[in-house]
Amino acid sequence: MAIRTETRARALALQLLYAWDQMPDQDADRRVVWARVLPLVRASPAVRDRAIGLAEAVVGARARLDPALEQAADRWRLERLAVVDRNLLRLAALEFETATPPKVVIDEAVRLARWFGGPKSPGFVNGILDRLARDRGWL
Repeated sequence: MAIRTETRARALALQLLYAWDQMPDQDADRRVVWARVLPLVRASPAVRDRAIGLAEAVVGARARLDPALEQAADRWRLERLAVVDRNLLRLAALEFETATPPKVVIDEAVRLARWFGGPKSPGFVNGILDRLARDRGWL
């Protein structure tokens, strides 16, 4: 089964966000860290460009996305979540704001949670995103 370009871009964006989230000083230039990650992943220019665009958008929208996610993640603070889960939720929350159908956003996020997260990540991510989408009237 071939993996779609958009799925590849989301996966790479998640990897870039993971690398950024590991930086002790997140105000430092994330592009330096990303420049170290990108050569490790064989990606077409289209995938790479889309991934960087997604990652940049998530970082820029974090102040807006995080409160909505914390509200949907009842009794969970984002800084206490696994790095993969936290950034996957941010990426999906950003994509809810695009023309991508909410069910596709959730399906892709759960797929990435299976690939990159822990054993409970898919269910956790699905639950948080489902609640966020329902609270906002997207589902």
